[in-house]
Order: sequence, then C-alpha cells, then structure tokens
Amino acid sequence: MPQYLNRKPLRQKPTAHISYHEGLHLIRRFLIYASYHTVEDIQAFTSQWVPNPPWGRVEEVAIPQEAIDDAADAIVAQLGHKGIDQVGGSKWWQWRREGSDLKAEWVEMRADYEKRKRTKEDCKRIMLYVHGGAYFFGSVDEHRYQIQRHARKLGARVLARVAGDASHDYIPPHGFLCRPSAAWPPPNTDDMEQIALHAVEKVVGEAMPRNSTQQERQTARDEAVQGFSVEDKLDHLEPETNPHNPAGTERGGERPGNAIPGAGHELSIMLDGHLITIKDQIQMYATNQLTSHPLVSPVLQPSLGGLPPLLMLTGGGEMLRDEQIYLAHKAANPAKYPPGEAYMEQYPNAADIIAKYRPTDVQLQVWDDLCHVAPTLSFTRPAKFMYRSIAQFGAWALAKAQKTDIDIMDDDDVSVISSADTDSDTSTDIKKPKQEDSITKIDVVQGQAVATKQVGMAGEPLPAFKNHMIRQRVDRHGNIFPLGTPSSLPALQVSPNEVGVIKPGPVRKWIAAKKKWDTKFAKEKRKVQKQRIQEMARGFQGFGDDEVPPPSALAGRRGLSMEKEPKKGKSWGMSLWSLWGSSHDEKTIKREEKADREPETITVTAPNTDKPGRPQPASKHSRSRSRRRVVSYTGQSEPDTNEQTPTSEL
Repeated sequence: MPQYLNRKPLRQKPTAHISYHEGLHLIRRFLIYASYHTVEDIQAFTSQWVPNPPWGRVEEVAIPQEAIDDAADAIVAQLGHKGIDQVGGSKWWQWRREGSDLKAEWVEMRADYEKRKRTKEDCKRIMLYVHGGAYFFGSVDEHRYQIQRHARKLGARVLARVAGDASHDYIPPHGFLCRPSAAWPPPNTDDMEQIALHAVEKVVGEAMPRNSTQQERQTARDEAVQGFSVEDKLDHLEPETNPHNPAGTERGGERPGNAIPGAGHELSIMLDGHLITIKDQIQMYATNQLTSHPLVSPVLQPSLGGLPPLLMLTGGGEMLRDEQIYLAHKAANPAKYPPGEAYMEQYPNAADIIAKYRPTDVQLQVWDDLCHVAPTLSFTRPAKFMYRSIAQFGAWALAKAQKTDIDIMDDDDVSVISSADTDSDTSTDIKKPKQEDSITKIDVVQGQAVATKQVGMAGEPLPAFKNHMIRQRVDRHGNIFPLGTPSSLPALQVSPNEVGVIKPGPVRKWIAAKKKWDTKFAKEKRKVQKQRIQEMARGFQGFGDDEVPPPSALAGRRGLSMEKEPKKGKSWGMSLWSLWGSSHDEKTIKREEKADREPETITVTAPNTDKPGRPQPASKHSRSRSRRRVVSYTGQSEPDTNEQTPTSEL
C-alpha cells in the first residue's frame, strides 16, 4: 500500500501501473515456486489444455513428414561435418516418440475467417510464431492469448507449433534452479564416467583408494555434488601455451584457463587466484561446449547482414538488454561488429561473408525499465504499446514482402488503450495526449531528451531508416525519445574479442547459487544418480556409433521400452491467466461490434489559419469497418541502395 500512496518516485517507472506491478510480482513468485519442482513437473503444468475464446478460431494441422525431412536436411547442410560432430550427430535430434506427430495451430479471428470464407480469398498475411525456448516449458495453449492479439491487429493467420511429447526431446531453455530429476541437471563428465562403471559408491566418493586421505575423499564427495573443481597448481596453464585461451585479446594474458566455450574442453576461469573448472552444464538450452555455436549464439555469426527487416524490442530493466542492443547494431552494421579473433579463425571465409551481404534494416526500441518479454503481461499498458509497435512494423513488413500496398483496419476509436478507462489503472499521473495530436504535439521532456512522437499503430508509416536503423527509446506512456548515440551505450563499447568469453561476475553468481541449491538438494541429486545407474544397467536404445546425444536430451535416455505420451490435463490456473491476458482483445472486439452497428460520420473542420499545414481533428468521428488505412512499404529505405547492394558497396 505505501507504494501506491506515495506514487511520485514511480512516476516514470512501469511499476506505477498496478496491473504491471502485480503481473510482474506474480511471475516472480511462480518462478520461485517452480524452482522447488522438477523440470518434468513444470513441463506438465505449463502444457495443460486451455480453452479457446469464442471470438478466436483455431485449426490444428499435422506437419507432413516430407516437410520435417526437408527441414532436417537444411539443418544438416548448414551444420556441415564439423557442426554435426559438435552437436553429436545428425539422427538423435530427429527422433520422435512413436505415434507422436509434429502438429501446429492456425490461429486467427473468427470474423476474419468468416469473411475469407464468404469472399473465397486466400489470406496473404501470414505470421510464423516461434517461441524462443522451443516450448520445452510452456505450450501454444499458454501463449495463444498473445498469438490472438497479433492475428487481430494485422488481420492475419498465425501458425504456431503445438508442444507435445516431442518438446521433451529439446534441451530446456532456463536456469538450473530446479529440484533434481532425470532430465535436469544432466550428469557431468565425472558423473558419466562413474555411471558407466556402475559404481554408486564412486559417484559419492565412497570408493576412493584405501590409501587416500580424508581430505581427498571429502573433495571427491564435494565435486560429485557441486559440479565444479578448484585448482591451485597453475604451472600448466600459462596463456601462451594454452590453445583454448583467447590469445590476442586485450586481457588474454590475465586469463589462463579455457574461457571460450568450444568442443573438446571444459570451461575454466581464474577466480581469486584459483582455477575454477566448470563441469556441470550451465544453460539448459545447450551444453557448455555448444553455447558458442553460431546457431545457438547468433551474435557469433560472421555476419547478420542480408536478413529480412528486424524489429527488436528490449526492456530497459532486463538482464539481456545489452546483448540485444549489441545484436541489433551488429545486424545493421556487420563490418563494425565482427566476431572476435578466436572465432574468426574458425571461419576462413568470414571476411567474404561480411562483404557479401548488405546490412539488415533494424528497428530497435529500448523500453524504459521494462522486464524481459513484457508482452507476456498483455493486460498492462506498457505491453499494449508494445503490441501496437509490433503491429505497425508487421504491417509495413507484410507490404514490403509483397511489394504492394495493403489495407489495415483502423481501430483507433475502438482500441481500449486509446480510451480513458484502460488497464484498470487508478494512477492519476498519466497525461495521455489526444491520438490525433500525438505526432505533432506531445513534446514530452525527459531529462535532456524531448519526445516528439508516440508509438504508432498498424497502418501508420515507419520513420525512415538511418544507417539501416531506427533507434528509439520508449517510456511507459508510449512516448518515443531518440536512443543515445552508439558511443554513449556501454553495450557497444565492448571489444569483439570479449564477446563469447565467460566473465568472472556471472561465474561467481553461478557458483554461489549452485552451492546453495546443491546443498539443499544433495540427497535428491544422489538419488537421481543411482536411478541413472539402474537405467544404464537395463540398457538404452542407440542411434549408431557416431550419435552422441547430450545427457539432458530424452533421446540420450531412450530406454528399451518407452511409456506412451501422457494426455494433457486441464488447469484452472492456466485458463484464468489466459482469460486475463485476452481481456483487452475481448473488450476491443465488443467495441468493434458496437461501432459496426453505428453509421459512419466524418465531420471535417475548417483549417486553422494560425497553424497552416497542420491536419485538423474531426469534431465527430464514429468508426465502422469500412474505415481502413493503406500501408505502403516505400519511403523507409535509404536512397541509392536496394536489397541486393552488398556491404562492400555501401
């Protein structure tokens, strides 16, 4: 309550919105709650069935096996022989449990579907919705409320993959703080060696040689649980003789150990005069050796030029803000942000790749103090502005891709965010400018910056790209400010040689949290290790001599007999979250229906002679479905360039 009685300190913070503050608090509490459960428990909870609202239409389709095979061939071709060796083969990741088809959903507004059915026209607005974690956690049911909003704003059909049993064959995308299970954390190199010998005692340090000291036995016990080792003897780790040290970097001489992820060695780093060797897998989405692969970390690609136009939204308060800012500038200027020397050596033709492809057009928006993936909180005002920005860019991208103008529904008069009663906010410190004056009259001052625009809607033109970028900072009211110059952004002052190199700070945090968690769940971890030994004794199904699935993949733990995929359950909690998330869309659709029943009236006032050239708002304006906006893809590109212009000629 004190937070809402004294609101002035929150005036420029998104947490001034009660709905945003409560939504963020709810997600944080859920993550803490989830950490006391296994990965399998979280998967089961977040993949439960959620009903589809009546105003949305969902059509489930099966992806043909031919399409799956074509996609696999494309990945194999991209990986090459070296990449296939790095990921452990070309077969294990194509495996699916028998009877488990890869499915997807077409999501669209029911009204749009009925219109297409009447006119017998094909939909030319298609969006492919890809979840970054491959739905290892979550499902299309959990995300459908977000997908429906994209479909409604663009009048588009959205294709999204359905998470089924196959999702359990992907390495999970989140942190390690979960109760230990067969899926996570996976056995490290020491564990695998001992499990292969079927020696329970060795896993916990009970089978040390009889002449070993008590300290050696205790060290073996600790390392079996903690997943990292500490070494004091560093004579063999001089930087100039260590092939895995980032030689040639600014501080390479200060970094003995293997600070760059790569095949054939474990990560290690110096902390307080001790060499820390990391044995446990850190990230769930990839093994430690694969975190530097360009298909896992695109920032390590030789170039991100030649891609379709990108819209990158990042929260100013999120952990990954600087990484996203760097990635956006790398795509728009590949020559200025190449990989470090250690990675360039892996690509003999890297310079040719950088010169071959033109810079990618990027719109970068940094949203003040927002969290990661803020659109998840779709019922909040900041998220609604984000959806507007996505719709504006999406409409322009659709027109550009089809090289023709397209028409988009003008929903300004029925949008909940354009009305006074939005977001169920009780805040009185919001001064929202009128929509018709938003571009020319906002003039909001924040520090030394002045906002002259507000986040646009689908159908409004994008600003022109400058040096292949639209660089913007957005506050919680949707007011747009210019983003600081590249020289003022700390993320862009990082040397390329420092990108993709593990740093002491995150390693310290990982060790501290891991010690706490592994101590808390030491008993459960040893129980899982014994379970793995028993499973190995029963035998696994292999994929061939050259196939080595990661320890955390279900394909690597495929027993001689596999249980059938469990049926989805129903969750009132997930249903209520989806209902809360789609409430904004339901209100907007009701307003559309009401507006459709009213006659369209447009009254134009006489020009204001005191301010020539300025468009005047209509004194009365009720909206109907016949009111649309035409989106043009012209006017944003820079002169004297086209999509085929290589970087070397720019």
